[in-house]
Amino acid sequence: MFDLTGKTALLTGASKGMGLAMAQALAQQGAKVVISARGQDQLDAAAAQINQELGEKRVFGVACNVGHKEQLAQLVDRTRALCGPVDVVFGNAGVNPYFGPTADIPDDAYTKTMATNVQSNLWLARLVAPDMIAAGGGSMAFTSSIAAFKPSTELGTYGVSKLALIGLVRNLAAELGPHGIRCNAICPGLVKTDFAKELWSDQKTQDRITKAIPLRRLGHPEDFAGIAVFLASNASRYMTGQALTLCGGSSMWS
Repeated sequence: MFDLTGKTALLTGASKGMGLAMAQALAQQGAKVVISARGQDQLDAAAAQINQELGEKRVFGVACNVGHKEQLAQLVDRTRALCGPVDVVFGNAGVNPYFGPTADIPDDAYTKTMATNVQSNLWLARLVAPDMIAAGGGSMAFTSSIAAFKPSTELGTYGVSKLALIGLVRNLAAELGPHGIRCNAICPGLVKTDFAKELWSDQKTQDRITKAIPLRRLGHPEDFAGIAVFLASNASRYMTGQALTLCGGSSMWS
């Protein structure tokens, strides 16, 4: 049910943290995997480590800045050249260039947030959809956030972008569903990654947040390995258009 042998998976934002944990899990289940981020050296090191653990070369690193449409197109072309048509895609890359009230966000920060967190994932979906249509199906998943579920005076625009991403996922699910393509969103709570370091590096803040989480801990990148395999595999063959929340119970009613 969870076997991914013969599948090609492409992940953005996957040189470390959640993206890398998901990529490793997909490779362990038999998929050929292309991981992408902006730094080629870090990608090469990450791919080499996974390949060494697997005992064969099944993971490849391809640098790409998802904010540039032409680089995304090159990434998909390179993935096809290395591994074949894309069966599974995880849009995990994201940015948060601004902390503070949405009313005060500079135009360039707002544009960057929405373009990277929403529009780039639409570009990515468009680029890989032909492969999936030709194959009679496929799986797309995009990383949203529990920030999509409530307002914030510091992370408001980031939350807006992640709520918009869920809206995009649902529309893609409706439009691509007749082709057998599934589209879902993953909504993490606070995870101990470099991306979210400002939110957990202070011990007092971390203790306060942890006390509000029923499982009494923050998330870890490896907590997302299972959901990645589930969404990529036939185990989730009748699931689409959903926002799956992994937060230790902190957003139960969302």
